[in-house]
Order: sequence, then structure tokens, then C-alpha cells
Amino acid sequence: MSLSMYQVSVPVFVRGLKVLSTLLKKGEEHADASGMVPDMLLGARLAEDMLPLSAQVQRASDASKLCVARLCGVDAPKFEDNEASFQQLQERIAKTIAYLESVPQAQFDGADGRDVTLTFGAFSQSFTGQGYLLTFALPNFYFHITTAHGILRAQGVKIGKLDYLGPF
Repeated sequence: MSLSMYQVSVPVFVRGLKVLSTLLKKGEEHADASGMVPDMLLGARLAEDMLPLSAQVQRASDASKLCVARLCGVDAPKFEDNEASFQQLQERIAKTIAYLESVPQAQFDGADGRDVTLTFGAFSQSFTGQGYLLTFALPNFYFHITTAHGILRAQGVKIGKLDYLGPF
């Protein structure tokens, strides 16, 4: 039995976003328990030239919803990237999951061969749908979740590898 483009995208993104939601809950609990100002945690970075925690959550959301939109030839919802609290980031994750789950599985028919071209400034790359999902979208999605995990760890949140892996 072969895996479908749907199986390798939507359930994977939903699971990853749920893990991210749990990581954020633990971050918020840590901020509350330690008296840390939540803005400090949401603005924390691993390195000066990297995006802060809040932006890592926004990019994970964008990576998943834009991937599905590109693979299926549909529009993704637009979010303003203005979340400034744990609650707002949780709401964004919930809206992203709702969108992902709203796209019918049949919409993915033929997605593996669909042409996907990304253009960011001088960067331009064309992929097949399968190539895009496996070599760009999924690694990009997990980069942002991993970075969010790393930021939280660096700020003293008691999370580890099993928190990153989530429930089985």
C-alpha cells in the first residue's frame, strides 16, 4: 500500500501543530510559574539574526497551510502575523488545523505531479508537488517547530525530546 500526498501532509502537519500547541502551553506555564513576563518568552530567539518564538509559530502555521494550498490549488487563509500572546498563538494554531482539516482528501488527487514554483526575492525554485512536499515544505515546517522547541529550552522551559516527539 502506497502513501498518498494527503496522508504525508495533512495528518503530519496537524500532529506537528498539536505538538507545537503543547510546547506553547508548557512555555506559558513556565512563564507564569517563574514570574517571567510572557512578552520576554514570546520575543526570545536562539540567535540575534533568527526570528523570535512568536514568529516561529507563525511560520510553522504558514508552512503547513500554504503547502496544502499549493498542492491542492486552493486559497489558504491569510493571517496578519500580529499574535502577541500565548492565547493568540494558540488560536492561530487552532485556525490552521481547522483549515487543514477542511480541505477534502480528494482535493489532493494529482497533487504529486502538480507544478509548484516558489519565488522569494531572488530565490526561485520549481518542484513537482511531491518534490515540494518532501524536500521543502515538510523540512521547513519542522525547522520552525524545532526552533520553537529550542527557544523554549534555552529559556528554561522543562521540555525534552519526548515533548518534541509528542504522543504516539
